[in-house]
Amino acid sequence: MKACPTVIAAIALVLSCPIAARADAPAPVSSSEVGGVSSSLRLSTDSSDAELSAGDDAFEHGDWTGAERHYTAARSSSRSAAAAIVGIARARIGRVGVPLDFGAAKGNAVVAAAAADLQRVVERNATLGPAFVELGRARLLLGDSQRAVSAMRRGVELLADNPEAHSELGVGLLATGDVEGAIKELGRAVELDPGCGARHGNLGTALMMAGRTREAIVEYEARVRLDDADARAHSDLGTALLSTPDTSRAIVELRRAVALRPQGPAFHQNLGYALQQAGRVNEAVLEYRTAIRLDANLVSAWINLATALARDRATRSEARSALGHARALSPNDPRVRANLSELDALDRMALPDGGLSE
Repeated sequence: MKACPTVIAAIALVLSCPIAARADAPAPVSSSEVGGVSSSLRLSTDSSDAELSAGDDAFEHGDWTGAERHYTAARSSSRSAAAAIVGIARARIGRVGVPLDFGAAKGNAVVAAAAADLQRVVERNATLGPAFVELGRARLLLGDSQRAVSAMRRGVELLADNPEAHSELGVGLLATGDVEGAIKELGRAVELDPGCGARHGNLGTALMMAGRTREAIVEYEARVRLDDADARAHSDLGTALLSTPDTSRAIVELRRAVALRPQGPAFHQNLGYALQQAGRVNEAVLEYRTAIRLDANLVSAWINLATALARDRATRSEARSALGHARALSPNDPRVRANLSELDALDRMALPDGGLSE
């Protein structure tokens, strides 16, 4: 099976509703939420080095220990030594198990050591494109976005027709805040590999960050056509549709995401948000409660549960309790403070003498 990148980041977890008005449109993903991609860069250029090829196969299937074993065996060959060192480094990074997100491995000694090994490789092998791409990925995990982009740019120069190299550079550019540059690179990855749904999803997320919602929806639709069984694909499309008047279609997509992955708390939270947008508050409350049962640390679910409960005077005390949970999880979240202020105002209005509530 051809390896494809995972999606950059969910636009899902940022949805929350104010108490007093219709919910705001979903906010775009912030650069701090940018995630990495799964490598499809093969280090073996032909079948002459069986160990290097076997390492690539193991790596693509997530077998980090097997990949390192094969790459280590390949290192004894002078012809493939440099590529094997790159493989060993990326296998060790994979085994650490950190999410492929910007800064996810900041301070991690294993990733730092792998980055140092990769740096030595590129110093001695200035035309080994995969080494530059993997160095960029390692630097991105360490939170070094500027130097990550520099390495990835060199990788793209050497691997101009490789979609993964362009994807990696796109991720790095998003981490530095260069959304338009990222769109260009992620778009090129789609051109080179149009049959990979995740590449369409990556481009869609970057377009959402740029506020280009209609274009993002086109890319998310392409991803759904290619990856209909992927819950995240349907969730991202549904979330993007919430920025349009087509709430009913958004609900269809978000229900599909829940059906595909019923244990995904964010999917229930997003479906609840869409239902609340459509005025179906009781259904929304059920989805928020399910999300919280699956993940009691999901701040947006607590906030949205509060906004739904606050609409009924009989459940406002529970709404306040939900906001208390949200505040305990995220004390500086401005959404919590704003909703508590609105709830205070509603309580004051409800007092017969116009006095202040607790």
